Amino acid sequence: MAPQHGSRRARIVFSDSAAKQLENISSESEVHALDRALVVVSVDPDVGEPIPGDAAGPQLRQYADEVERVRLLYWVSALRTVVVVAYIEV
Repeated sequence: MAPQHGSRRARIVFSDSAAKQLENISSESEVHALDRALVVVSVDPDVGEPIPGDAAGPQLRQYADEVERVRLLYWVSALRTVVVVAYIEV
């Protein structure tokens, strides 16, 4: 019997502003906390709460992990294969 694989994770990419925020994270504990949050979002892009807005652009979502103290604003591609992180708060 062939081994079963879990569902595929979405690929994480960063907007320019999120990439700049990422450059400013220097603490190992903050990097670890961010990594954990990114894994959660990549496994289940619907985990975050929708942020109200207009229907003209992609649906912006917010994921907040109170334990790790991380907040991400992101949107998901139409095929659900890419998560674009727009804002990082650690």
